[in-house]
Amino acid sequence: MQMVENWRNEYTYEIEHAFSALRTGNEGLARVCARRAAGILIREYLSRQGYHNQSVSAIERLTVFISLPHVDKKYQDIASHFLLKVDNDHKLPENIDLIDDAQWLAKNLLLETPN
Repeated sequence: MQMVENWRNEYTYEIEHAFSALRTGNEGLARVCARRAAGILIREYLSRQGYHNQSVSAIERLTVFISLPHVDKKYQDIASHFLLKVDNDHKLPENIDLIDDAQWLAKNLLLETPN
């Protein structure tokens, strides 16, 4: 039970931090926090699938996740959003909201509402 609570607490902290950063106009920090939240979800998913000795890097875990042949394309597409680079104006494409994407992964990938 401790591990379950641990990932939930970590995820909730990062999502709350992302929303806080957004409220203060710090979109860059909001993206970083959302990416961390997604990395936490992917770590939990991979653990449940038997993948151990995972990287501490959310980017590396996301990269592994999107390369797995058994992962549905919809999940791969959403997870790939977290690997996108910002443009010269420090923006992602307009239709991408990393906080929403992290929340979608929490609900659909792990089939739970973590907060």
